[in-house]
Amino acid sequence: LPIYGLGANHTKKRLPIKLVYAEHYDNVVDAFEREKQVQGWSRAKKIALMNSDWDRVHILAECQNESHYKNFHKESSE
Repeated sequence: LPIYGLGANHTKKRLPIKLVYAEHYDNVVDAFEREKQVQGWSRAKKIALMNSDWDRVHILAECQNESHYKNFHKESSE
């Protein structure tokens, strides 16, 4: 049974909502840190998380900058 009106102000103002993903933490500090981590993710990465698409989450977690070691070409270092 959903309990409406409880929780963060952001959520309260956007009712009704549907819970699509949840994680359990034994203490509030760990839960808060995880919430802040996920809030910084791209929409695509959040959707992959909600869909439990762990391969996609991993791909989206990789650095895509040109200067990243995977994208750095040997010719430019010679």
